[in-house]
Amino acid sequence: MILPGTTVTIKNTSSIYWGYVGFVQRISGDRAAVLFDNLSPWEKLITIPIKHLHEGGELPKSKFLS
Repeated sequence: MILPGTTVTIKNTSSIYWGYVGFVQRISGDRAAVLFDNLSPWEKLITIPIKHLHEGGELPKSKFLS
């Protein structure tokens, strides 16, 4: 279950953020605000549909990702 504070990975392969790992900041309807912060000089907050998120810090194993 994806709730605020959950670590998620973007699983939409057509997104420029595919594979990025972030933290859910807030949820509104079917969308979540995800914060990407990898200790670099930038932070990015995007809003993305929850169906494009995978709970956890990495994508599930897939025969398409080999």
